[in-house]
Amino acid sequence: MGVLTRIALGVLAISFMTFVAFFGRLPALRHTPIAWMHRAIWVSIPSAILAVDQRITSGRLTTALGRFGTYVMYGRHPTVLIFFLLLLSVGEYMYLPGVWPRLSVVHKFFGGVSVVLPYLFLYLAAHGDPGVVSPASHARYMSHYPYDFALFHPGHACRTCGLLKPPRSKHCAVCARCVHKMDHHCVFINNCVGYGNQHWFVLLLLSTAVLTSYGGVLGLRAISEAARTQNPDFALWKPAAWSWRQYLVLLTSGIQDDVGVGSVTLLALMTSPLVWGLLAYHVYLIYGGTTTNESMKWQDWQLEMDDGCAFRRSLPSDRVKDPLCEAPWTRWPVEAVQVLVRTEDGTPPAAGVGIGVGEWERVWHLRDVENLYDLGFWDNLVDVFVPNYPFRQAAEVANTDLERGKRRAKNASKPPRASSLVAAAT
Repeated sequence: MGVLTRIALGVLAISFMTFVAFFGRLPALRHTPIAWMHRAIWVSIPSAILAVDQRITSGRLTTALGRFGTYVMYGRHPTVLIFFLLLLSVGEYMYLPGVWPRLSVVHKFFGGVSVVLPYLFLYLAAHGDPGVVSPASHARYMSHYPYDFALFHPGHACRTCGLLKPPRSKHCAVCARCVHKMDHHCVFINNCVGYGNQHWFVLLLLSTAVLTSYGGVLGLRAISEAARTQNPDFALWKPAAWSWRQYLVLLTSGIQDDVGVGSVTLLALMTSPLVWGLLAYHVYLIYGGTTTNESMKWQDWQLEMDDGCAFRRSLPSDRVKDPLCEAPWTRWPVEAVQVLVRTEDGTPPAAGVGIGVGEWERVWHLRDVENLYDLGFWDNLVDVFVPNYPFRQAAEVANTDLERGKRRAKNASKPPRASSLVAAAT
C-alpha cells in the first residue's frame, strides 16, 4: 500500500468518523446504521472501557480522559478553530504552487476570490456578536419575535443570566451566556451561531463548499494533465477498453507527479460532500423557519404526540399581552394562534387550566401545529440576511393580509423535523 493510498484512506476514515460524530445524534437517523455506529462509538465502547477501568483504576483513568475530551469538544477554546485554519492554509500552501501557474486569468480571479472568502467569513462568524442577550440588548431582542406558546413561553427567566428569555433564545453552557435565536455552538468558529452571525456562518459554509469543490475540480484537471504526459489517451472517466489496473497506474502517477496537489485534491474531494451537506442542512432550516435547537425541540414534541400526550387549543384574538413578560409590539407580522401543552398521563388538561379558549384537542402530527416563525422561504432568508428587518411595517405598506396565522404566499406551514444531514454539535 503506497503512501498516497494510506493518506487517502486516513482522510476518508477521518471524514467518515466526523460524519458519524456530527450526524449520529439526530432523531431522524435513530434507526439507521449511522445512529448504530454513533451509539457503538460513543456509548457501547466507552461503557465497556469504563467497566474495565472501574476494575483496574476505580475509574480514575476514564474520568480524566472524559474531562479532557469534554474540554476539547465542548470547552470554549480555539483548538478546533486553529485546526480549521491550519487545514485551509497548509492545504493552500501545498496546492497553489503546483496549480496556480497553469490557470487562466479567469480561473486565477475566481480562484483568488474563493481562497479569500472563507477567511473573511470565518473571521466575521467567529468574532461577530451571535446575539448575546444582555441588559443593553434585552429590550430589542424581546421585540424581534412573539412567543409561539409551543417551543417558547413568556415569563421564563434564565437561571444563570437572570434575564427573561426572549423568544427563540437559549442559554449556551459553553459560552455561559444567552444567545438570541440560538442555533448551536460551533467548535469550528469557537462561537455560538445565533441571530447576529447566522448569515456569516451560512456564507462561511457556502464559500468553503465552493472552495473545496473548485479546488477539487482544478486539481483533477492538473492530475489528468500529468497523467497524459505518459499516455495521451488518459481520461478521468476510465476508457472502456482499459483495464482497471492500467487506469489506476496512470491515475496514481498523475497524483504522484505533484504530491502536494494530489493529496490536497483528494482531501478536497472527500470533504466537499460533508461541507455541502452542512450547507444543505442549514438552508433546509431556513426554508422551514427554524434552527437546529428548535428542530430538536420539535422532534421532542413529536415524541410526545406519538405517546398521545400533546394537546392544543386556540388563543383568543383579543388576548392582552402582559407587559412584564412580553413585548407589547414586535416586528414580526403574525402572532401566535394556539397554545401547545403536554400532560404526563395523556389525559387532556381541564378546560379552565392554562391560557386559551375552547376545548383541548389532542395532536398527533407536527403538520397539524403551526410554526409561527416560518414566513416562507424568501422571508425567512430576509430574516437571516437582513438584521432587524421590519416585517410588520413592510407588510402593512404592501397591504398584506396580517390575519393571525396566515403566511404570505404560503399555506399552512409544517414545522420541520430534524434533518439527516448534520448534528447540533457542529
